[in-house]
Amino acid sequence: MNIIDWVVMFSTLTAVISYGWWRGRRNRTTDEYLLAGRSMPWYAMALSIMATQASAVTFISTTGQAYVDGMRFVQFYFGLPLAMVILSFTAVPVFHRANVFTAYEYLEQRFDSKTRSLVSAIFLMQRGLAVGIALYAPAVVLSVLLNWSDQWTTVLMGFVVITYTVAGGIQAITWADFQQMIIMMCGLLLSFFMAIHLMPAHVGFSEALEIAGAAGKLNPVTFNFSWSDRYNIFSGLLGGMFLALAYFGCDQSQVQRYLTGKSIGQSRLSLLFNAVAKIPMQFFILLTGAMVFVFFTFVQPPMLFHPANLKKIESTAEYAGLAKQYDAAFLERKQAADALLRDHTSASKERYRQAQASMEATRKDAAKLVDKTTGEKGFNDTNYIFLTFVTKYLPVGIVGIVLAVILGAAMSTISAEINSLATVSVIDVYKRHVRQNASDKHYLLVSRVATAFWGLWAMVTAQQAKNMGSLVEAVNMIGSLFYGGLLGVFVLAIFFKRVGGTAAFIGVVVGEAAIFTANYLKLTSFLWFNVIGCVVVILTALLITAVMGERRLVK
Repeated sequence: MNIIDWVVMFSTLTAVISYGWWRGRRNRTTDEYLLAGRSMPWYAMALSIMATQASAVTFISTTGQAYVDGMRFVQFYFGLPLAMVILSFTAVPVFHRANVFTAYEYLEQRFDSKTRSLVSAIFLMQRGLAVGIALYAPAVVLSVLLNWSDQWTTVLMGFVVITYTVAGGIQAITWADFQQMIIMMCGLLLSFFMAIHLMPAHVGFSEALEIAGAAGKLNPVTFNFSWSDRYNIFSGLLGGMFLALAYFGCDQSQVQRYLTGKSIGQSRLSLLFNAVAKIPMQFFILLTGAMVFVFFTFVQPPMLFHPANLKKIESTAEYAGLAKQYDAAFLERKQAADALLRDHTSASKERYRQAQASMEATRKDAAKLVDKTTGEKGFNDTNYIFLTFVTKYLPVGIVGIVLAVILGAAMSTISAEINSLATVSVIDVYKRHVRQNASDKHYLLVSRVATAFWGLWAMVTAQQAKNMGSLVEAVNMIGSLFYGGLLGVFVLAIFFKRVGGTAAFIGVVVGEAAIFTANYLKLTSFLWFNVIGCVVVILTALLITAVMGERRLVK
């Protein structure tokens, strides 16, 4: 990286963090530290919600996902707009009127303490597993830039985020997110246009679309239904809607964003904005990944995008043969792409697809060689594809901006997640079960300590994400193991007023058991876990209520 890129990157990050820290400098109470005194406007909440979800995982991994699997991942979000509308008129007013710090406080008001404790524990488990993945994503960036081990970069990023989050609280996080989301969109636009600009003179945007389409990368809607297929229009609309309902309606990292709103109306607007903007944003990110794929059709990419592991296999006896095979496959693919753009025939398209398959087969052989050389299993370099393009091919200055976007996105997500974990730890565990009548000053101190703890936890668990493949898939797969149970109990709480605490508690336990059974037996793809868990929770609770006659109306 050029010195100008370093200056641009650090200046951008420093400005954003400093502004957020300045806005959150007056946290004197627990309410101000955890909920910004319930004073945030809709546009700040809206971009904070989007920034919390649009993490470094989104920019690094989603572009890579499009490179290897095309744009069908966008179907994952097809159910989100409907979920946002439903939550705007159900969860938002319920949580605001309950005057709670966490979504799980409401469950005790509606059911009982054991249900609240169970669901709080599920959230802490689920989000505690995912926060390490969010931290590992920026570690990937720094390891490429600095040529450090990802262990050291994880520690570095972790301490930066802990310092920033412990000091500033939710108000600092929200206002920093607001700025970071604007910068993110600028960086994404720059990456997209540069990917097209850097292609050969005879390849414009329409030609790039033809090449991407021939390779099967332009597949945003697929109608072939299969229970094992992760991304099709059916799993996206139904499974994606249930996942979005659970994520935005039951996950404290999102609920806490709109609990900071100054009114129900402002919080509703923040969700409705995401309903309109989320799919176009994800579509554009995936399209950027597809354009990067086309760029590497004409400019030879490395055999493996992970530089350290590529270096490890270069000294093996098998490497020379693979390298020769890979070079020949790339040359054939490039010539086939040029032929396709000249004559546009089905024969040329088939030639190009065969060349692409040959190139991917060589990459898979190289990945197996990495497993053999390192003794590890499941090598995957999807998360390094976009970084390779950015660091090696973008102009000076723009590299710094894009990397600032990725690191800023990571900080948004990690800070929000450890803040929400701290909130649940303090409000739902410590204050409820350990020390109930301490001063507000004491709870403010404990909130800062809990924030630091979860930041350290993220640093420890981040290394588990190393060989998880596409990080954006990994984080949603983990969430889907738990979200169905969470969503089911909140549906019971809001819509089934005859169901009591014991029925709800048992329903969650049975629902989670059903999800883990479906996962263990590989009965279906992970998006359907959200539907399965929610339905089983509701049916179990209703059955128990019918048999036991248990009733308890909402207070």
